[in-house]
Amino acid sequence: MLSVAARAGPLGPFLCAVAHGVPGPLKQLVPGVVVPALPEPAGGLRLHAMRNLLGRDPPGGRAARGGLVATASLNAPASVRFVHNDVTVPDFSDYRHPAVLDSTKSSQDSGDARRGFSYLMTATACVTTAYVAKNFVTQFIYSLSAAADVIAMSKVEIKLLDIPEGKNMTFKWRGKPLFVRHRTQDEINQEAAVNLAELRDPQHDLERVKKPEWLILVGVCTHLGCVPIAGAGEFGGYYCPCHGSHYDLSGRIRKGPAPLNLEIPYYEFTSDDLVIVG
Repeated sequence: MLSVAARAGPLGPFLCAVAHGVPGPLKQLVPGVVVPALPEPAGGLRLHAMRNLLGRDPPGGRAARGGLVATASLNAPASVRFVHNDVTVPDFSDYRHPAVLDSTKSSQDSGDARRGFSYLMTATACVTTAYVAKNFVTQFIYSLSAAADVIAMSKVEIKLLDIPEGKNMTFKWRGKPLFVRHRTQDEINQEAAVNLAELRDPQHDLERVKKPEWLILVGVCTHLGCVPIAGAGEFGGYYCPCHGSHYDLSGRIRKGPAPLNLEIPYYEFTSDDLVIVG
């Protein structure tokens, strides 16, 4: 019996002996033999007094809380059980809600108040997170938008009084040429009388202008992006010398490889003599 206890001697410096038997994992066929605890001296039993039993003198000589108990049976190995029952549990009172500090009272009475506080903190955190996320997304989207100078160049104001009747003027708009023609009444009547069945890209003249006397076009050929020449070609409108595309005085393709009519940009008349393109 003592040899069994002696084999547990190396654990003596780290474990404290208790006076409680711990059952083994198997059901015993014969009740175990319990070795009675040694009488405790007046000053308390110290582990260094068990040197002959455990085989080594523990440093510091920590006092045990109870006597040594050893059990043995026929179908289970004899053993000595030790438990760390002298560990002090930390005090978490500073982290607990004041309503649940008293362990003798039920925490259900203060459940609604504590639950309301938890909901309030959760809602506050969600609102703060949403506000920060909104600002971040807004700033990110604003960083992708065009700069003020780019926005200013996206529109152009044209004074119509500077363009005489029957003449065409070219402006720069978004890096592309912009044709503005002040048409005569004869030119308006001529384009309105064109048979749409003869056109590659059928469009009536009234569909391409807001005021019949003013024709506003993007001066880029729809074939390969060349710049047509105003007042040239077989139809008196625009002519692209690169591949021979002819446009009439409404900017419609009449001859050549271009597949579509000249583009009409967005514009609006703010007054009788001022138009804003873009």
